[in-house]
Amino acid sequence: MKKTVFFYNEQKDLARKIYQKSMIYFKERRVEILPAEEISRADFVVSIGGDGTLLQSFREIIKNENLFVIAINAGSLGFLTEIREEGVFEIYDEYLSGDFKWEERHILEIRYRDKICHALNELLISKDEAIAKVIRTKFSSDGEYMCVYKGDGVIVSTPTGSTAYSMSAGGPIVKSGLKVIVITPLAPHNLNTRPIVVGGEECLSLEMIDEGRTGTLLIDGHTSEVLLPFEKISVRYCEKTLRLIIPKHRNYYSVLREKLKWGDNLC
Repeated sequence: MKKTVFFYNEQKDLARKIYQKSMIYFKERRVEILPAEEISRADFVVSIGGDGTLLQSFREIIKNENLFVIAINAGSLGFLTEIREEGVFEIYDEYLSGDFKWEERHILEIRYRDKICHALNELLISKDEAIAKVIRTKFSSDGEYMCVYKGDGVIVSTPTGSTAYSMSAGGPIVKSGLKVIVITPLAPHNLNTRPIVVGGEECLSLEMIDEGRTGTLLIDGHTSEVLLPFEKISVRYCEKTLRLIIPKHRNYYSVLREKLKWGDNLC
């Protein structure tokens, strides 16, 4: 018997509607519905909402690396949540029959003080107030000095996160299956400071080097920490991945065209 856990956005009418219909569907097929605290026993997860709903539930999903994830779009943009309302039960049928398509998304491991956090999209180091002075963030890779970014902050993202905040800040779009790290400065103070893509096998070390000031560390838009001067943050890929079920007809470039109007003539 398959076991699942549901996460859904209770504030969205469409998400509640899909959730209620999904509960009936799975109960009729004797799929056991587990509470979130028993996610270690689950075979798959259903997330209903937008990308934000999936990113919130990711903190629970990461506890069971063997899960498959069905992410349903009941929001607006939905880069991660590609499955639409009209395709929900087709995806369910495919998963339960074992004939489904999925892809891996790589996950960053962030070590800060005595904490270990994980990011599906990105981590952000930023100044703590909009009117504050620019901050300087020193980067090293595998113990070797890289550079100091001077500006409003810096984003370190996965390919999954390359179409999120990093893209809005001028970073490149990186195909989701690649294992690389994207570093995108926020409002850099120097004209020659540009985003860079580095190898996924590298271990990055970050520290804010402005004495007497604090900054903010934000992970996937949810986990927020006060960043103190000269505290080191270690960033590297972990062995865990997110196994995301996708529509069989799905094409990465068609998603870019649909969601971002990529390559379209907008004039």
